[in-house]
Amino acid sequence: MSKVPVELRYTKSHEWIRATDEGLVVGITDHAQDLMGDMVFVELPKVGAHLVAGKECAVVESVKAASDVYAPVTGEVIAVNQTLAETPETLNSDPYGNAWLFKLRPADKGAAATLMDASAYEALLASEG
Repeated sequence: MSKVPVELRYTKSHEWIRATDEGLVVGITDHAQDLMGDMVFVELPKVGAHLVAGKECAVVESVKAASDVYAPVTGEVIAVNQTLAETPETLNSDPYGNAWLFKLRPADKGAAATLMDASAYEALLASEG
């Protein structure tokens, strides 16, 4: 069973967010990286980019396939994790820690609360089989 930290919020497309004083930290879930296999490439959005909730904003590529990452909420990219360009495999070993993708300043401060909590995400995973 995939790890699902209780302090995070989740999307149906397997992104997670962590609220911080700076904004929202965004990454992909343990379940997502597990399905994809060994990561070999990451394409991140540009700092300053305006993202729209539910729209593609990044790409993660494994030895199996490339997959879009979707913006969990609407907002502006305020930082990206440049180290993933050199070490994309960090997505496999530390998806909720050092392998965050980007930081976002949300357009609506309450947007994060609309995403799934850990128990709802676990129910989604169970329903997917």
